[in-house]
Amino acid sequence: MNKIVTFTLNPAIDKSTSVEHVMAERKLYCKPPRFEPGGGGVNVSRAIKKLGGESVLLYPAGGYTGNRLRDLLEEEGISHRPVLIDGMTRESLVVLEESTGQQYRFGMPGPVLKNEEWERCLQELSAIRPQPDYLVFSGSLPPGVPAGFYGQAARIGKKNGAKVIVDTSGEALKQALQEGVYLIKPNIREFRDLVGQEVKEESQIEAEAVKMVQSGRCEILVISLGAAGALLVSKEVVEPIRPPTVPIVSKVGAGDSMVAGIVLSLARGKTERESVFFGVAAGAAAVMTPGTELCRREDAERLYAKMVSEGV
Repeated sequence: MNKIVTFTLNPAIDKSTSVEHVMAERKLYCKPPRFEPGGGGVNVSRAIKKLGGESVLLYPAGGYTGNRLRDLLEEEGISHRPVLIDGMTRESLVVLEESTGQQYRFGMPGPVLKNEEWERCLQELSAIRPQPDYLVFSGSLPPGVPAGFYGQAARIGKKNGAKVIVDTSGEALKQALQEGVYLIKPNIREFRDLVGQEVKEESQIEAEAVKMVQSGRCEILVISLGAAGALLVSKEVVEPIRPPTVPIVSKVGAGDSMVAGIVLSLARGKTERESVFFGVAAGAAAVMTPGTELCRREDAERLYAKMVSEGV
């Protein structure tokens, strides 16, 4: 199988818990918390592992939370290469209100990275051997990192022969696209931000997506449409992909699971269409799991087989 490297600049420790009611100005007594590695590329690597694949994760880590993150990754058997920084790795919090089933998600901004620290991350990326066949940049940029970082990282990956996949948003995504990448996976809100207009109808979305691919900014565009599935656009294919109907327990990690399913399937030699189908199945599998848990392999494979058998 082809080699996959994932890269995130803003990893986190995800803490999840639940409480009967969320009320202001009251001390709330929560259930025992669960701690998991989190943040863009971290979750992509974890989901790849859960789906039966392997990858190498590159990320900055600092402070006692950085040490804890490294321990959690070791416990899950994730191959990883931390880049040590002075700041403290961030934490995030997910609280489930049991009485309503609603989730409250609190994300912290992350440590400020010094110039020499994010530059060292690029150096580590260049030094990875053997070079990856697929390189996934996923997640937000922490304070101190220029918006053009993923563009610089994409240039390194392309120079070394990797197919670059980017899953981020805003200016960071726009600048990565100026470099030109293999695949991006924005949601519909992020896609609207990219094209700079309010596209609502399916025909409008498809037309703007085709324009983006034809411009050479990316070879494959997968727009995540939530419960409606995804839109796959490449030079050869324009196809909406409808997801199977599943019970929604938690939407946390669905996007990262989708990216993991796509890149793992590509690395296994599947076509782009087959790979996006598997990615949609992995994303659907993720919403079936509680809290910050990602997709389960048996669910993803079962849903994928169902989609294929039904001729979706």
